[in-house]
Amino acid sequence: MRIALLSDIHANLEALNACIAHARDNGAGRLAFLGDLVGYGADPRAVVDIVARHVAEGAIAVKGNHDEAVESTSGYFNDAARAAIEWARDNLDPEQKRFLAALPMIARDGDLCFVHASAAAPARWDYIDSGAEAQRCIDATDATWTFCGHLHDQALYFAAGQGRMREFRPSPGTPIPVRGHRRWLAIVGTVGQPRDRNPATAYTLFDRARQEITFHRVAYDAGAAADKIRKCGLPESLAYRVEQGI
Repeated sequence: MRIALLSDIHANLEALNACIAHARDNGAGRLAFLGDLVGYGADPRAVVDIVARHVAEGAIAVKGNHDEAVESTSGYFNDAARAAIEWARDNLDPEQKRFLAALPMIARDGDLCFVHASAAAPARWDYIDSGAEAQRCIDATDATWTFCGHLHDQALYFAAGQGRMREFRPSPGTPIPVRGHRRWLAIVGTVGQPRDRNPATAYTLFDRARQEITFHRVAYDAGAAADKIRKCGLPESLAYRVEQGI
């Protein structure tokens, strides 16, 4: 079965729909949502409802720092991010808030591990931006394959021996063998707010049977998502980031 790994959706309905459609067209039989369903974007209600429906049908979902902040804004958020969290808090209904609050920090499925940030300390929201941080993450779990988001980037780390993780930068659309004799950590990308000057949404497909992983970028109507941000009165900077991918 192929699993679609979707993280950092950030209330971007257009991007989420594009990723799910692309994943289904490419054989995904299951979805895994790796946190930050809300924040930044204009459609927290619709996004939470979609994720909740898929979870009821067997999908995996874990909590991100923006999801946690809906309950209680803690930690550092810049003014634009804080405004979006407050707007989501005001617009989500009680059932949707309960769904976010009940999400686990980490989920396991056999030899697979799903987490928003680092499995070493999920509630600290550490970024995995180096081999050392990747090593700390996999040391906290015995999973062969670990998947996370949070960084708004795509990268693949693999065990290189002597307690070291080596980074590999993938090319979109190219399957990569990830055989089970090694341990792997995939940073799956951001659905809702790319920051590499490419507005195309990003997600990852994992083929458990073939032991292959493919990182994808999918073009979508980023202008429509940005227009919604403007219309609901959120900071202009959030709309600009979605349009420009910065």
